[in-house]
Amino acid sequence: MKKLLNLLRLRKPDEMERTILFKSQRNAYLFLVFALIAWTFFESYRVYAYHEPLNSFPCLLLAAAALIQAFSQLILTRNAVKGDEDSFETGPLFRIIILSCTAAGIIATIATAILLAGVPA
Repeated sequence: MKKLLNLLRLRKPDEMERTILFKSQRNAYLFLVFALIAWTFFESYRVYAYHEPLNSFPCLLLAAAALIQAFSQLILTRNAVKGDEDSFETGPLFRIIILSCTAAGIIATIATAILLAGVPA
């Protein structure tokens, strides 16, 4: 089995490979965020210039990506310092409350957009 895994290059990456993977994932994430920002601005321009209906899909993807990244960072930070007595983590509770309110606001915005999209002008 080890030979098969080595043949397929499925093994635990060393520190250098993990650093390379992290940097490549960071670059891909930044590219996607900037592409979604550009798409959002383009859609906003089309609504303003040509009075077309708003396509909120890129904005929703951008907001979802930001929320997922923030929650992931919060959870990973909390798990990393869970048993450490020297760390003083009071900020995560406040962050969780703020992120939950932000997520609720985004969900309310999505629901409103869906309801208003079905109402004829």
